[in-house]
Amino acid sequence: MAPPRFLTLAEVADILNTSVPQVYALVRRRELIGVKIGGRGQWRVENNQLEAYIAQAYADTEKYVEEHPFADAE
Repeated sequence: MAPPRFLTLAEVADILNTSVPQVYALVRRRELIGVKIGGRGQWRVENNQLEAYIAQAYADTEKYVEEHPFADAE
């Protein structure tokens, strides 16, 4: 069975091991792309958008580590 195409903010929070308000903030700041659907305006995040966000987070972390090496590394 294929994974669902769209995830709720609660499902994203569970995957990222963070809170729903934190995921909502990511979506509202457009760091994580989501869509607002239905009359009640429920947010959903497409699975591939979550994977792209995670990949970008790894790239950003790698850049940060390169620019801020441990003082003990020398």
